[in-house]
Amino acid sequence: MTTAKDIMHRGAQWIPAHETLDRAAQLMRELGVGALPISDENERLCGILTDRDIVVGCVAEGRDPARVTAGDMARGTPRWIDANADIGDVLREMQEYQIRRLPVIDDKRLVGMISESDLVRHLADDQIASWAESVYAKSSARRA
Repeated sequence: MTTAKDIMHRGAQWIPAHETLDRAAQLMRELGVGALPISDENERLCGILTDRDIVVGCVAEGRDPARVTAGDMARGTPRWIDANADIGDVLREMQEYQIRRLPVIDDKRLVGMISESDLVRHLADDQIASWAESVYAKSSARRA
């Protein structure tokens, strides 16, 4: 059985909710990632911050990324998956909630992230096609 832990990329890091978006952008650059899980003061997941959030939700609105915090951008209920979850559960979670990045949690600790590139490296072509169709087709329909 392939698990979330088997396909995730390790080394994911939190961005504390109180950190500014300019610091988040710097951390994304340092880590070579386009998204960071946002943690509250108890290191619990309270959102996901993407590079798109910074550009569209802050800069494009004329807001100062040195004054807007990661916590200001956290919206909705963050989704995550247990490290021991089966790959089928990972795909269902990502498809149902139309998400492209999924934090992996083990014993209440962030241990990794699963992104599209992780799926491409570990799944069969038909699984990738099904996942992409459900995630992208629904999100495109919402924008239309």
